[in-house]
Amino acid sequence: MSAPESDPDRITAALAALDFAKGDGLVTAIAQDTATGEILMVAHMNEESLRATLARGEVVYWSRRRGLWHKGEQSGNVQRLKNIRIDCDADAVLLEVEQIGRAACHTGRRSCFFRRWDGESWADEGEQVFDPAEVYGK
Repeated sequence: MSAPESDPDRITAALAALDFAKGDGLVTAIAQDTATGEILMVAHMNEESLRATLARGEVVYWSRRRGLWHKGEQSGNVQRLKNIRIDCDADAVLLEVEQIGRAACHTGRRSCFFRRWDGESWADEGEQVFDPAEVYGK
């Protein structure tokens, strides 16, 4: 998928393949960097957010707290959709993305998976790309 999808019938057909009912209207969404294969984050999508993602070509997630959430709207670290896959049960999507900006995580790190169990405790790894307090004002 190199450009946003503008045909409403094709978007509807894409959505019909997913089982949103199984997860109370949500599917699990995994974002993977197309260039490196790195898993950047896991979030949720509903029909509305997936429709918006396909239409705009940039990832839009669904947050139970915030509703529709265009990834990178505040930070500038957007995810440009390159490809989308669904799992065998049709209740999870793998979003192959081009990460625009160096961070995918709201903590300011490249990936949300920056904690590693070292056998005794959790160790933080990875570069701190930005200060969340400066970007989000928190």
